[in-house]
Amino acid sequence: MNPIIELQVEGMDCNNCAMSITRFLERKGLQDVYVNFQTKEVRFRQSEQLLAMENIKAGIHKLGYTVVEAETPKPFWTLERKLLLSAIFTTPLLLGHLLMSVGVHIGLMHNYWLQFLLCLPVFLIGLFHFGRSAWSSVRGGVPNMDVLIFVGSTAAFVYSLIGTFLNEHNYVLYETSATIITLVLLGNWFEKRAVQQTTTAIGELTKLQVEKAKRIMPSGTIVIINRDEIKVGDILQVNEGDKIPADGVVISGNVSIDESMLTGESVPIEKGLNDNLIGASLVQSGNLQMRVTAIGKDTVLNQMIELVKTAQQDKPDIQRLADKISAIFVPVVLGISVLTFIIAYFGFDLTFQKALMNAIAVLVISCPCAMGLATPTAVMVGVGRLARNGILVKGGQTVEIFSNIKNIVFDKTGTLTTGEFKIKNIEYHTQNEALANALIYKLEQHSSHPIAQSLVREMASRVNGVNVDDLIAEERKGVGVFAKDSQNNTYQITAHRSQSAGSQYLALLKNDALVAQIELTDTLKPEALSTIQFLQKAGIQPIILSGDKQERTESVAEQLGIKEFYAEKLPEEKLFIIENLTRENPTAMVGDGINDAAALTKATIGISLSNASQAAIQSAQIVLLNGNLSHLPKAIAISKHTVLTIKQNLFWAFAYNIVAIPVAAFGFLNPIWGALFMALSDVVVIGNSIRLKRKKIV
Repeated sequence: MNPIIELQVEGMDCNNCAMSITRFLERKGLQDVYVNFQTKEVRFRQSEQLLAMENIKAGIHKLGYTVVEAETPKPFWTLERKLLLSAIFTTPLLLGHLLMSVGVHIGLMHNYWLQFLLCLPVFLIGLFHFGRSAWSSVRGGVPNMDVLIFVGSTAAFVYSLIGTFLNEHNYVLYETSATIITLVLLGNWFEKRAVQQTTTAIGELTKLQVEKAKRIMPSGTIVIINRDEIKVGDILQVNEGDKIPADGVVISGNVSIDESMLTGESVPIEKGLNDNLIGASLVQSGNLQMRVTAIGKDTVLNQMIELVKTAQQDKPDIQRLADKISAIFVPVVLGISVLTFIIAYFGFDLTFQKALMNAIAVLVISCPCAMGLATPTAVMVGVGRLARNGILVKGGQTVEIFSNIKNIVFDKTGTLTTGEFKIKNIEYHTQNEALANALIYKLEQHSSHPIAQSLVREMASRVNGVNVDDLIAEERKGVGVFAKDSQNNTYQITAHRSQSAGSQYLALLKNDALVAQIELTDTLKPEALSTIQFLQKAGIQPIILSGDKQERTESVAEQLGIKEFYAEKLPEEKLFIIENLTRENPTAMVGDGINDAAALTKATIGISLSNASQAAIQSAQIVLLNGNLSHLPKAIAISKHTVLTIKQNLFWAFAYNIVAIPVAAFGFLNPIWGALFMALSDVVVIGNSIRLKRKKIV
């Protein structure tokens, strides 16, 4: 499969701009096209018939956008400079018009040619800024807001020019043309500043990347290397006050790590031998040596950045109606504007100037951008806030679906309980206890289940040097670990179901004969009860789905006040239960992201409660990086408020246009006020989205 190609493209102002580029690239046969006007990113995968990159870039340029290259100089005509120059020339025109309307006349401003000279630079700025974008959008099949602004300002300018030649003051509307352009540029500037605030999460995460690392050479010498020189398997030295350069594991040293910027976990975490490290986390105290396990796009930090960037790629269903309306909005408004002029001039005998002003007002007060900005800005802010709390959400649609979840199914071990089992008792059915201990230790090293990992920790001190290296072992998910030695003896560790006590039992078997019986104890996570109580108050039903014994599962359910639970279920049985629950109501599944991968996939929403492993990030739509259940209520609350913000934005966008267009058509609003209200409409939508950043939610 061809690799994904990424381009940085300047000049996109709204969702319609992104749609124009998307359609162009798809018509060229490119695959997996994704365009984000907020982050200015354009991505695609080359088809089998490879296209020259120069042709692709030239096509984007023809649409009116600029592909940023490493050597591309910063443009001189920035939006800020266009706005400043327009404001300088528009101010005397607008001021003269306002003073004249209250009876104060400035003789110099009655000179039509002076008004023409003041308006001309502004009109030329608008002609190239809006006209180029308008023409490109029409060619791309998705006319944008600039079409309306260009038509409205041009109509006023041409009408004024005719009045200048005819020396007819009723025809001169230069201040209208100049003010429309200046106010819309002002709105674009406000919008640009506001949109940047919706993507701050990406910038904050990107700044966490470590630029330098200390590599330990085979000779023991430490050399300073750049981030892009780090390789998997490198041994790095990290000292107190340093950031972890990449994902890895501790090979020596004990440290206290601050992961709050990545996982939202405010309490520092103690790390020692073989513990996982997340790149960009901060060493608060101690020194360590680490082995790099992931670099570049495979690191947790880069995957977090990637998820936040692509948050709007999978659009919520609520946005699809807005997209359909946006696609036909501009042609409809042009039609309404023409109809307004015809009815006003021919039907109500209004003057040509008044009918034209009403038609122009319809054009400039309409705002399709507000509808296009309603969802992506809210999603970017919401997903960014989730990311700052160590909650990764894969796409806007996930946020919408998660806000409507009715059931949340929990795996028990390692999710509701600590997963750090202690050996309560081992009952041996052999004389060679040391060999039994060594077999348990060796077999459980081949399993990723929390019980197995706990057993490995517990048995490490009981091996006493007994060697069982000739074993070939494999894990069978949901069943146990199986092995065979060089003499063809078979070994297995599986759940032991012969006892009926309330504790967890495991059995070590040799050739199907019982060798040892292991009794384990586990405890509830401190935050489990408060999390379950939050869900119940929110009207979400918590359910336990476990492979553990009936008695143990029932005990946990009783302690947490959970009424529905399933115990002693194999992986295929879990899938069947999840399928049934999902069929009845939207259902989320919370698991460790490894052993429950299939169930996480089958649920409406899969939630990985993990230690930030790459497997966990890939197996679910939502990942709680800190492995803390208390962040589940945060994820639910932020998702609900994100969807609420989207609904508020869309309501404003639709209501504004439904009210504003008739008001303008009936002549109650002149084009200057229309341009001002249109400029502010986008800012209102984006401002409401930004409010989500600091809104008190949980």
